[in-house]
Amino acid sequence: MTKWVYGFGGGEADGAASMKALLGGKGANLAEMSSLGLPVPPGFTITTEVCTFFYANERQYPGELAAEVDAALARIEAEVGMRFGDPTKPLLCSVRSGAPLSMPGMMDTVLNLGLNDRTVLGLAEAARDERFAYDSYRRFIQMYGDVVMGIDHYLFEEALEEAKAEVGCRFDNELDALALKKLVENYKATVRRETGQPFPEDPKEQLWGAIGAVFSSWHVPRAVTYRRLHDIPAAMGTAVNVQAMVFGNMGDDCATGVAFTRNPSTGEKTVYGEFLVNAQGEDVVAGIRTPQPLSRAMAENGSGDPEAAMETVQPHSYGELVEVFDKLEAHYREMQDIEFTIQQGKLYVLQTRTGKRTAPAALKIAVDMAAEGLITEDEAILRVDPSSLDQLLHPTLDPAADAEVVAKGLPASPGAASGKIVFFADDALKATQAGEDVILVRIETSPDDIHGMHAAKGILTSRGGMTSHAAVVARGMGKACICGIGELLISYADRTVTVRGRTLREGDWLTIDGGAGVVMLGQVPTVDPELSGDFATLMTWADKKRRLKVRTNAETPLDANTAVGFGAEGIGLCRTEHMFFQDDRILAMREMILSQDADGRKKALAKIAPFQRDDFVELFEIMKGLPVTIRLLDPPLHEFLPHGAAEDEAVAAATGVDVKLVRRRVAELREANPMLGLRGCRLGILYPEIYEMQARAIFEAALVVFEKSGETVTPEVMIPLVCSAKELAIIKKRIDAVAAAVTAERGQELHYEIGTMIELPRAALRAKEIAEHAQFFSFGTNDLTQMTLGLSRDDAGSFLDTYLAEEIFASDPFRSLDQYGVGELVEIATMRGREGRPGIKLGICGEHGGDPASIDFCHRQGLDYVSCSPYRVPIARLAAAQAALRNA
Repeated sequence: MTKWVYGFGGGEADGAASMKALLGGKGANLAEMSSLGLPVPPGFTITTEVCTFFYANERQYPGELAAEVDAALARIEAEVGMRFGDPTKPLLCSVRSGAPLSMPGMMDTVLNLGLNDRTVLGLAEAARDERFAYDSYRRFIQMYGDVVMGIDHYLFEEALEEAKAEVGCRFDNELDALALKKLVENYKATVRRETGQPFPEDPKEQLWGAIGAVFSSWHVPRAVTYRRLHDIPAAMGTAVNVQAMVFGNMGDDCATGVAFTRNPSTGEKTVYGEFLVNAQGEDVVAGIRTPQPLSRAMAENGSGDPEAAMETVQPHSYGELVEVFDKLEAHYREMQDIEFTIQQGKLYVLQTRTGKRTAPAALKIAVDMAAEGLITEDEAILRVDPSSLDQLLHPTLDPAADAEVVAKGLPASPGAASGKIVFFADDALKATQAGEDVILVRIETSPDDIHGMHAAKGILTSRGGMTSHAAVVARGMGKACICGIGELLISYADRTVTVRGRTLREGDWLTIDGGAGVVMLGQVPTVDPELSGDFATLMTWADKKRRLKVRTNAETPLDANTAVGFGAEGIGLCRTEHMFFQDDRILAMREMILSQDADGRKKALAKIAPFQRDDFVELFEIMKGLPVTIRLLDPPLHEFLPHGAAEDEAVAAATGVDVKLVRRRVAELREANPMLGLRGCRLGILYPEIYEMQARAIFEAALVVFEKSGETVTPEVMIPLVCSAKELAIIKKRIDAVAAAVTAERGQELHYEIGTMIELPRAALRAKEIAEHAQFFSFGTNDLTQMTLGLSRDDAGSFLDTYLAEEIFASDPFRSLDQYGVGELVEIATMRGREGRPGIKLGICGEHGGDPASIDFCHRQGLDYVSCSPYRVPIARLAAAQAALRNA
């Protein structure tokens, strides 16, 4: 019989940390902490299997669930000595989501569940504090009304602001019991007005309403967006955690907070976090009140008042919290993100999870923990998300640049960003889709802003602290973020922000430095990153473990030098067509296309040849003997011709031909589907002089470099878009003839290889016979994906989001390899290619070469190398090491 509910508390638990798939991350860790003897309020977890059942059965529950929930509630009642719904000693509960993978702030929470007009009196009597009881009641109505009943939370916020204005106070903790009673009645009136129903008084009805809301929140837009951004499968589902309430809002000996066992921005091993006296947990992350730092040291570093730090005002609880830090880090061997509440001087731990962190912090934490002996070097390699390294590889603000600082706030997430001001998440997304860089400026963010936060280059908020929603989400995304800039006066209605007497409007440019918490006017210059220290240490460890070589896609000296600096071990794709578009050679290229015969084409190509040779010399010198794979001309010729009457005339004048000839040739080359037309090796078959010129330039460049430096260069000549062995055999024969001619002319031995791109399904299927003529295969997975799925990269955007939302595709197939379709063709070509030529060199040069999941696939298929854009080389190096460790 399936067990749907797992209890925890009192030093024991039904579950454990290893059961995250069933209990969710939160439930599994609550069970683990209970077993460790930490002060965890008792509760129970409804499993992710119930979530699966819920959606598979038209939002119905398993028949046995209600009885299991009742039994679990009874165990909580027995432990705390209170009863659910009892008017004199009422048990109140929190109801929270908990997916197997952390999704901070994305789903729903309800606190103080069980309050009604009768139990609030019992709570007031038991606590001997009427103000506390009604503060808890108004919070419950607000949360339940928003989360369960679907009432816009701004309606409750407006009523709260009116209540504060009426009594002349600034913060909600300054409202007295009378004001809170009135606010409760206003909240209940809002519920009736908006829903036509009274607020539910029955605690059991409240409980099942909250449970249903948590399961329903698994498919709200913000959660769906977050899963898509972080590649979290929808099939995982969420668990529901029901837990006895403990109260941080009972007075000045109470508090609530969020803490990290290490600094999530820098990785330093120091107490990091924030708390609020006389508050509940949502107050900290919502940013409605700006919290205070935990430690005096954190405050002295610019995060608050040392005299208001928890270390100062609640030293005993602070000491207990530091002990919890040490226990949890030692047990989990990982940096932890902790939520806690202090009720009348007693510390309770409400949650622990692996803490989100920036890329610099991830590197430092991994390297430091290995040095401390907590983890091994292999574990350190596996601890860092390869994609997060992208945060380290791009320019930062130039410290020598002139910049006008207009505001300073809390450095919530490091990084530099410039962009135009926008105030709404939807506008941020639209602007980014239009190619603009934006900074999202908000009073505070909420989970509903997730899509705009992802789109924006950086985020500013006037409220909130270092553990607010904006800060936590920005750090997870690698976005620059500054919070708690109290001097910002933001008007959503006017779309303006006023600071220090200056009014900025939507569309004005700002630059932010998230690491320093500084906001500057305009666009500030940047400098290239310096990669050393922890980065160099981890990459050295990674390079010792990986089997896959990592090359780069580059055809310019800038890209090649950048890639070498990032550790590239060669060039896996040099696209020669990019070299033809430069001003000093496009004219000769057009002459070649307009020529009427082979002699005319050869004459025009002779003008291009010196440029091509010099290009290759420069690349070979930069790569210093590392392999360089050069793809011969691939795109259709019409791409080099003009597109319009005025350009036709200019080309005619420049090339000395009649404009009618230009227009006729443009018409002749026009194709209904150029991608499947005269391109790739077909150009080499029809116009052999093109590939012959390129081959000669490659071979002469190799010998020039040998003469200058003594460095033997072995260029890899790659033939694109081959679908049959015969095509490759014809072109190979011609290239071999060019090589023989160059060798004879120069009197020097020439080393080279000839191979092909596997980018057509037929080529993958006929790989055995193609391999008889090829010394290497490079999988061109961009085109192979298009050809296999029947998708155009340029046109799929109109429906791809829908396909992802409907889970037709698990991920964007142009970003992460379709392992079950395209991947099977790669697998077939690999096997058959090795049958045709044992020891054939195999690599991948599409965009997938920089995607960690695709790199893992390449490792498992036994490929020799991956090739990616220069800035993804470190990502690929780390991902290749992780693939080797995971598949050992």
